[in-house]
Amino acid sequence: MSYIVFARKYRPQTFEEVIKQEHVSKTLANAISSNRVSHAILLSGPRGTGKTTVARILAKAMNCKNGPTPVPCNSCRSCTDIISGSSADVLEIDGASNNGVEQIRTLRENVKYMPAYSLYKIYIIDEVHMLSVPAFNALLKTLEEPPEHIMFILATTEPHKIPITILSRCQRYDFRRIDVESLSKHMEMICDKEGVDISFESLSIIARVASGSMRDALSLLDQVISCAQGSVTHEKVLDILSVIDRKKIYDISSAILSGDVAVFLGILDEIYNRGYEMKRLYSDIVEHFRNLIVVKMGKDVKKLVDLPSHEIELAQEQIKDVTSVYLNQILNLLFKEEPAIRFAAQPKLTLEMIFIKMFQIKPAMPIDLLIEKLDTIKNEVYEKQGNEIFEHQLPYGDYNKRPGVQDNEKDLKASLSKSKETEGSNESVAAACLDDVKDHERTWKKLLDVFLKNHPSLAANLTRCTLKKMTDHGLEIEVNGNGFNLKMISRSKNMTIIKKVCEDFFGKKMDIVITQKKKQKAENKSNNNREDSLKKEALSHRLVADVVEIFNGNVVDVKIL
Repeated sequence: MSYIVFARKYRPQTFEEVIKQEHVSKTLANAISSNRVSHAILLSGPRGTGKTTVARILAKAMNCKNGPTPVPCNSCRSCTDIISGSSADVLEIDGASNNGVEQIRTLRENVKYMPAYSLYKIYIIDEVHMLSVPAFNALLKTLEEPPEHIMFILATTEPHKIPITILSRCQRYDFRRIDVESLSKHMEMICDKEGVDISFESLSIIARVASGSMRDALSLLDQVISCAQGSVTHEKVLDILSVIDRKKIYDISSAILSGDVAVFLGILDEIYNRGYEMKRLYSDIVEHFRNLIVVKMGKDVKKLVDLPSHEIELAQEQIKDVTSVYLNQILNLLFKEEPAIRFAAQPKLTLEMIFIKMFQIKPAMPIDLLIEKLDTIKNEVYEKQGNEIFEHQLPYGDYNKRPGVQDNEKDLKASLSKSKETEGSNESVAAACLDDVKDHERTWKKLLDVFLKNHPSLAANLTRCTLKKMTDHGLEIEVNGNGFNLKMISRSKNMTIIKKVCEDFFGKKMDIVITQKKKQKAENKSNNNREDSLKKEALSHRLVADVVEIFNGNVVDVKIL
């Protein structure tokens, strides 16, 4: 007897044996149990995922001597004939080679005949999308209203090529790619039955090459076992399939994340000498970093990453100290440089240049942390600016420590109270008050202490001001800064705050007048020098340099507020 390949030998014979297509098999089983099976069914999906297998199981379930039943017996005449492919009532038609209108006309003539010994005459048309337009047109009426004893099961890998008029007449079931772990476990079960010694890691390599196709996976497994006489080692599997060891991919990503150029170039040279295609390696690396980003996200990892469990654990360990922003930087560069490697005359050299460029990328911090750091810079510059101005206006050191300053407010209020009792107040009384106040500057500094404590943002602008005049009815505050300071202080909201603080301080109603001092050239020069110094300090800060590099931008202007 000739050898039977694994794809045929271990073909599922019941709905329960179908791998990873429960959404199709359970629905069809329930439809059979409730007697709600459609007369026209379309099975679509990638190659090797079980479309033809499910079509045959459905045919057995409908024509079994115990049927229709969701679990065919696989022993009656109808079931055994379908399994062997010799059933007179279940006809499998290849749509690629029987795609003409004449073949469909013949089919349409034959549907009028009753089945030979089964309940239904079933037509399984594989690769139905290959039918010509006239053939589809000839099938339309029969597909919509076939005789009661006729059933159509259509299978295709490209449902978008089927006319909508055909799709609307069918009940459609979409098959899914089979994940690597499910393929590996199924092959492991077959190897146990066959007595083949092969590691699960090697089976995972075969499953990855199969790209979600069970038929491809079993065919590759057949090939590996045939080529590797005796025990199947992992190295033999890699050589036979001409694939790269997954460990090498992780070694490459580890070298990239650690910034070790020498290690990376050594691994790349080793892979190149083994004859592995550089363009394919680049594609593997891109896919790997995509998987690392998904693993870093930490949500639905097994659903979003088609990797075996041990590789997911390895990925989690590799990126535990790496930010998602840095991983995204790397993946973004890989995507940008993909055309270069695709059209490269020397792929290895191009790949080396791309990754050397990648090693120059500095790990970026998360955007929320970056904003926090920028706020810190702003506050540092802002605080320094305020301190310099404050110290300029307070040449004698800490105002609160000066002798007699604690009694300043008390003395001032007593002086003002005394002036009220004097006849002929108005300006003459105000002059007397001013004579009692030894130093306007001390009064203003005391007010600034109140602002700094309760309104620090406003105090930053008031530190540029001086108390120009003080009367019994109000204060005249002179702004020494630029127009921006005058604008900020003159806002109605800020004026309300200033008025309230002054009235609370003096214990009476006060009128506040804001004026701007005419700048002298020397003062302007001094202020400009100070602002230039602050600007240079901000521009030379490490975080500002990082922001410019990360966003590939440039500094347009620096505002000193």
